[in-house]
Amino acid sequence: MAKGAHPEVGPKIRAIRERRGYSLRALSKLSGLSTNAISRIERCQTSPTVSTLHRLAMALGVPITEFFETADRRATVFVRPDQRKIFRGDGIIMESLGIGLPGQQLEPFLIKLEPGICDSSTPIVHGGEEFVFCLEGEIEYQIGGKKHRMTKGDSLLFQATQPHLCQNVGDATALLFLIFQTSNQPSQSRKKHLGK
Repeated sequence: MAKGAHPEVGPKIRAIRERRGYSLRALSKLSGLSTNAISRIERCQTSPTVSTLHRLAMALGVPITEFFETADRRATVFVRPDQRKIFRGDGIIMESLGIGLPGQQLEPFLIKLEPGICDSSTPIVHGGEEFVFCLEGEIEYQIGGKKHRMTKGDSLLFQATQPHLCQNVGDATALLFLIFQTSNQPSQSRKKHLGK
């Protein structure tokens, strides 16, 4: 298993892919990722980036939180700090703050970005909306070609159908509170895949 990989993510992706009847090649075409990359992720040989997880989630028609969910789905979810699902990538840590509601449309995360790190190599596009609150550090969000420099206390709300990406432009680790909200018709927004 790759260092920093969440041990349940790869097998969950494979299970969802197989449940949907997708071959590696079909998922590759839908997500824009290579079959080799998907295979390595499913076998826990590499740690997927947040952007890669988004692309896979959209291609599979599931929220990104599905990759971290347990079988226990309930009407109320209470999460203590030591119970958070954590994903580690190169220079980025994503902590899920709440998973498990049936039909969940909000996906809250704490994101830690190291200096110079970008959450994606190219702009991300997906359905729904995003809310970002900068808790620490200095980041730059590029949305639809326009740049928004954020520091502690700044917030952004935008339609996620616009191409967007985030980069830590400061000298220290940036900490963000991020909420993804799928559209009111999640099946339609989730069918769209992310471009890279």
